[in-house]
Amino acid sequence: MNYGIAFTPLVPTLVLWLAIGAIVVIAALLLLGRSRSAWIRVTALALIALALANPQFTREDREPLSSVAAVVVDKSPSQNFGDRNKQTQAAQEALVDSLKKIKGLEVRVVDAGQADGETDGTHLFGALTSALSDVPVDRVAGAFLITDGRVHDIPGSVAALGFQAPLQALITGQNAERDRRIAITAAPRFGIVGQPQTISFRLDDQGVSGASAKVVIRRDGEVISERTLTSGQAANVDVDIKHEGQNIVEIEASPLDNELTLVNNRAVVSIDGVRDKLRVLLVSGEPHSGERTWRNLLKSDASIDLVHFTILRPPEKQDGTPINELSLIAFPTRELFQQKINEFQLIIFDRYARQGVLPIAYFDNIARYVRNGGAVLVSAGPDYASNTSIWRTPLDSVLPAEPVGVTEKPFYAHLSDAGKRHPVTRGLEGSASEPPHWSRFFRTVETRNAVSPPVLTGADGKPLLLLSRFGAGRVALLLSDHIWLWARGYEGGGPHLDLLRRMSHWLMQQPDLDEEALRLQVQGKDLAVIRQTMGDTVPPVTVTSPSGQTRELNLAQGDPGEWRATLPANELGLWQATDGTLKALINVGPTNPKEFSEVTSTTETLKPLAQATGGDARRLGAGSGIDMPRIVPVRSSTLFSGDGWMGVRIRDASVVKGVGVLPMFAGVIGLLLLLGALAATWVREGR
Repeated sequence: MNYGIAFTPLVPTLVLWLAIGAIVVIAALLLLGRSRSAWIRVTALALIALALANPQFTREDREPLSSVAAVVVDKSPSQNFGDRNKQTQAAQEALVDSLKKIKGLEVRVVDAGQADGETDGTHLFGALTSALSDVPVDRVAGAFLITDGRVHDIPGSVAALGFQAPLQALITGQNAERDRRIAITAAPRFGIVGQPQTISFRLDDQGVSGASAKVVIRRDGEVISERTLTSGQAANVDVDIKHEGQNIVEIEASPLDNELTLVNNRAVVSIDGVRDKLRVLLVSGEPHSGERTWRNLLKSDASIDLVHFTILRPPEKQDGTPINELSLIAFPTRELFQQKINEFQLIIFDRYARQGVLPIAYFDNIARYVRNGGAVLVSAGPDYASNTSIWRTPLDSVLPAEPVGVTEKPFYAHLSDAGKRHPVTRGLEGSASEPPHWSRFFRTVETRNAVSPPVLTGADGKPLLLLSRFGAGRVALLLSDHIWLWARGYEGGGPHLDLLRRMSHWLMQQPDLDEEALRLQVQGKDLAVIRQTMGDTVPPVTVTSPSGQTRELNLAQGDPGEWRATLPANELGLWQATDGTLKALINVGPTNPKEFSEVTSTTETLKPLAQATGGDARRLGAGSGIDMPRIVPVRSSTLFSGDGWMGVRIRDASVVKGVGVLPMFAGVIGLLLLLGALAATWVREGR
């Protein structure tokens, strides 16, 4: 119990102070005037002032509150190395048991640092703050961290801890650990496709010096360079950017004898490939209604450098029109189709027929260009079925179908079974209804001997769009010249932009549009495994996490041609997936996580902060056993650690359970005191 005196004035505070001031003045005059009853009068006035102040005796009934100690257990991936998990479990059991034996101490245990695929590094102090968030500062007895010392959210000062109690750290691991890692010192984030980028790195060895290692550099899983480095040596490697999107570069060093882990022997750099300019050659055989459709599409894309020629008059046609009114420049056939043909990513023939403009030998160049990785798109009209068709040139060896005639009848384009699975045509807007929600075409070029199934069909189910591969290149054959009806909005139009853009990018080998592909995507906290295929079934996929753990997934069919499965992306770093034929890589989070940048245990990171609070950071011992310090309760000290012991600060916090109040001038007692003082003054004056 606590006893005290409280004042609850009977009048406003200002009135009370004015009364006290008046009483002091009167008392001073009485004393200075040497009145016979001065002391009695002063006493009477003082009692009146005291009565106005209304003093009260108080009694508080208090209940002591327990002190709170937090134990934060590091569960980060680096704790899986060596015997750290065993040491952590043994230390946690011994520490909690010792703390619970201290009277008046509440123990809170929290696990922290678990891999979640989002947090970079080991964050223990955030978990500590959460564990003590509902505890007043005057109840915190201290905090214990059981960790390997590699903590990445250490506060910059004691004040930032949020409490005034000792911080103690128990460090797992061994004193003389060995480890090797690849440290990236400089790496680009972006690179232009077809141009090399330089990556700088260094071989770092801890616990050993002068050792050498074989370093292998891979791009998208393919070995591109090998070299030998010694400890501390820096090196550069030039990497060609082969494609758009992520280019994953791995730099892996051979193992060090008896090293702690192989996880950080490999560093990953993800370089986003971007194209500088896509060079497209568009050759229009004659002016027609749909010519502007192709030009507008290609000119609307800022990444495309378009070269467009329209043959206004073939050489054999003579109509008297002056040459200067036909063309601004002559058609540079030799320069385009012999000298610079390999500089184009795509060649488009729009209703082009042999007109004596291109020699036959140039078509052989175009066929060779396709087999070597080039792309050709033929937008065919009646010209393709004529006697002057480009089919009747050496280009026929890379064209998907032979023309046999022209059908003039209205029809709706439909997705074929293959088209429903192909990334170019899958899910085209309007394709789900019957008839499709787009306008009709009115002409089709009939063909035979198609080398691949059509993705779009026309009148009577005949091929309308063929997408085929020849050697390393690709060819698309659109067997109607009425795509412009979609662009003009006839009968509501159609998805010409989506179709033509996808088709163009497929021809230019954009990886996202490949028919057979295995991809990994991060979706929130999950990793999605996506298998694109034209087949009816897919094999299981084996996924390897950054720490080397493998898992086999059976994929389920989603959209046509797409099979999926998901798993938690609970580790930062490089994930790999393979179905035995295809391989996919993706980096989750930062390219080189802090968790694996330095993995040797240490007391040095936590010791300055711990000692500033009166605590300490010390190792648990050597081998798989532990050497636990004694846990000692300390009530008043600035030092909470010593030889073989660590302390917690026991607090004197309490909560008021009840209050008793006794007014001093209440009732008869107060009345008698005031009357007695006044009576004494009257008696003294009467003498």
